[in-house]
Amino acid sequence: MHEASFESVLKTVLIILLIYFGFKIFIKWFGPLILKWFLKRIGQKFQQQFNGTAAPKAPKKGKVILDSDKPKTSSSNKKVGEYIDFEEID
Repeated sequence: MHEASFESVLKTVLIILLIYFGFKIFIKWFGPLILKWFLKRIGQKFQQQFNGTAAPKAPKKGKVILDSDKPKTSSSNKKVGEYIDFEEID
């Protein structure tokens, strides 16, 4: 079994701190640019969907697509039960 020397522990701690602070500085400098790019891209997708300019998906060969103009309404003609009127007795 190996013993950890003070120098190797100190070296490991310094590397961890360097990575932590390096990442923190990187996000501070480049985070807003990455976020701006991401939001612009999402905004363009929403704009395309809103304008209806998104490329329609072409149906695959052999697929059958049915388009109907009738609104789908579900009305039930089943008798659920008989309505009984009641009076409260004092």
